[in-house]
Amino acid sequence: MTSDMSHATRSRHGRPVHHWRRDLVELAALFTAVAVADGVANLIGHGPGGPPLLVISAIALAATAGFHTWWARRHGHAPPTGDTGARPAAAARSAGQAGLTGRPGAAGQHAAASSGADGPSTLWRMRTTVRDEPGSLATLCTALAGRRVDILSLQTHPLAEGTVDEFLLRAPDALAAAELTRAVALAGGHSTWIERADAHDLVDAPTRILGLATRTALDAAELPLALRQLLGRCTIRSLPAVPVGGGRGPEPVPVEGVLEDTRMRLRAPEGGVLTVERPYLPFTPTEFARARALVELDSRLGPRIPRGEQVLTLPEGNDITVRRIDTGDLEAARAMHERCSPRTLGMRYHGPVSNADRYLNHLLSPRFGRTVAARTASGRVVGLGHLLWDGDETEVALLVEDEWQRRGIGAELLGRLVSMAVEAGCESVYAVTRAANTGMVAAMRGLGLPLDYQVEEGTLVITARLDATPVVSRPPYDTVRSAPGGPAHRD
Repeated sequence: MTSDMSHATRSRHGRPVHHWRRDLVELAALFTAVAVADGVANLIGHGPGGPPLLVISAIALAATAGFHTWWARRHGHAPPTGDTGARPAAAARSAGQAGLTGRPGAAGQHAAASSGADGPSTLWRMRTTVRDEPGSLATLCTALAGRRVDILSLQTHPLAEGTVDEFLLRAPDALAAAELTRAVALAGGHSTWIERADAHDLVDAPTRILGLATRTALDAAELPLALRQLLGRCTIRSLPAVPVGGGRGPEPVPVEGVLEDTRMRLRAPEGGVLTVERPYLPFTPTEFARARALVELDSRLGPRIPRGEQVLTLPEGNDITVRRIDTGDLEAARAMHERCSPRTLGMRYHGPVSNADRYLNHLLSPRFGRTVAARTASGRVVGLGHLLWDGDETEVALLVEDEWQRRGIGAELLGRLVSMAVEAGCESVYAVTRAANTGMVAAMRGLGLPLDYQVEEGTLVITARLDATPVVSRPPYDTVRSAPGGPAHRD
């Protein structure tokens, strides 16, 4: 005890402080104990039966000490049965985690999420701006923990004034978005934006960005989709340096691009301008740098598309090869235009067809979408299908040469285009045609998806929602087999 007490004394300048009064009291207690023990020994030892009594007392004391040692070794490491003994350790772990992560209450948030794991929960993506000073993020995290909200991931975007924090949250179903926003505001957050998230958002940011870069490297048509997934809900438009109809192109942008609050403009790889806009959420410098890096990667790699192909066997036994094409196949596409009748071209382009060829270079460019072509065994293009990125919407269009119509080629091309749109995460696709184009109407109905029709002055817009029945990619009578060789890339 005296050793423990000496170690527990106060310290001055990092060294223990001793007091002479305490040492004097301890020595007096020691001498008193020796005197009392000597008196008791003399009293018992000189009395009748004194020595045997001392021996018996010594044996009893030794047995008691041995039993106490055995009991302590057997039960000294038993786990605590109640919460009382566990709380100090849990509090220490919580304090340690708060010190390591910079987020006081992180352990408390985890405990709250675990206790509510059996109940229904909702994933939210939230972005808010806080003051750039110590403790502001801790205050925000504590407010979320008080409402049993679990922080799954956190990204910070430093600004000139303040910091934008982007959270992925798991909150109880009963907690509404308005209540969550109000709690954040009371904790010092402002300019808060919140929307529902899904399981895809659980992937950490570096992994997601590397995946988007890989997709862009494999296919130039992925750039607009990658930007949309990188930046969230936004509208992306690609403006060519020379418009299709001629005239003056967009104002050029510098190599480093231009960031304008909710709008960014980047130099497109082929010389045009990529415009990315959000109606309400300003872009941060971090987002601008990521988008610029993705566009630069696409520019360095140059034009490229995957080179997989499949063979479609028509009912009469002819084999048609279906694969992706781009501007390298411009001459073959123009030759197909020349073989098409004015009526067929009019159904496709909804107007004068004398200058229809000038649209082909734009349509075949992977910067604006994806194009699949149907070729005969001799290499002749007899069908074209386009999937076009139109801002935040997606358009599908078909053109099949006259003598190859009504053989299932259009349905095959459309099915593949819609499958690509599903893979790209599009919510719907639309087709613009004439009301008299029964072939296109039949192909859209053959998808087995919910359709919406709008007719204005002979122009028919058919919209298919992609979150319903799986797409029927080919007619029942068709068979498809893969052509020899795997995918390839063209530089």
